[in-house]
Amino acid sequence: MKNAFLRRHTAEDIDGQIAKILRGIGNPEPPLRIEDVRELLRLDTKFYSSTDAGIFRETISRMFVGAKQVINRPSLLGDALTKFQLKALWIPDHKRILIDSSVPKIKHRWIEAHEVTHSVLPWHRDCLFGDTEQTLTPSCHEKLEDEANFGAGRLLFLGERFLRESADFTIGLDAVRALSKRYGNTLTSTLWRFVECLGDKRPLVGLVSVHPRRPVQSMVAVPVCRYFIRSRAFDAQFPNVNENDVFEIAKLYCGRQSGGPLGEAQITLTNARAEACAFKFETFYNGYDALTLGAYSEP
Repeated sequence: MKNAFLRRHTAEDIDGQIAKILRGIGNPEPPLRIEDVRELLRLDTKFYSSTDAGIFRETISRMFVGAKQVINRPSLLGDALTKFQLKALWIPDHKRILIDSSVPKIKHRWIEAHEVTHSVLPWHRDCLFGDTEQTLTPSCHEKLEDEANFGAGRLLFLGERFLRESADFTIGLDAVRALSKRYGNTLTSTLWRFVECLGDKRPLVGLVSVHPRRPVQSMVAVPVCRYFIRSRAFDAQFPNVNENDVFEIAKLYCGRQSGGPLGEAQITLTNARAEACAFKFETFYNGYDALTLGAYSEP
């Protein structure tokens, strides 16, 4: 999955909504208490089970949603959850966030922030429960999710505050780990925000993947590369570099350690103008994912 670049006016509209929330809870110090956000917006969080068909149907049958299509077709909510393999959903008329109980608790914070963003963006209300042939198409769904992810990042990292504080750090995974602890968010979400925040002018690239040097032992298919995070400058200057390229780079210098730093190296990438550019790459393994960060050094 690649990060998306929103149009400037869309990003500004979302920033405006998030700024109102942060003002409403008193522009707090990090880490953000997501409970304070729920209280401000009068949101309720409930859980459902996607792995138990009986409980799933019972949960859906008890939902009374004001949107016309859902009343006429009670299965619409279930269709949406199944079709898009949703792990959470915002129910407007009940001001309720539904979270799949199978999702690890560490991810609930991001999920809630994501659904909060859905709840405060006026144009999302009509789309989420509109004509399924138009507004629940994969392309529309992807756009809504990109916007909600953007808002979640702005909310959990307290708007522009993260940009100011992260600029005081030397670019590297040590900074990502320190900021992850300070803001109370996962390493993955912090790496994502770090790359996007500091990479408007400096090319930065991040990758969340399996361990580059240890085979995956699993009964289910595991994607090699989960998230490919590009800064605007990286996307503009290195459009031909993809997630597989970065993963192969990580394999060049990573060791087989079972956790912690896996290695680092200076790597040369060629930009769109056929110029050789030096990058510092480093990788850290948290026991579940390998986080790789590449930062432009010099021509």
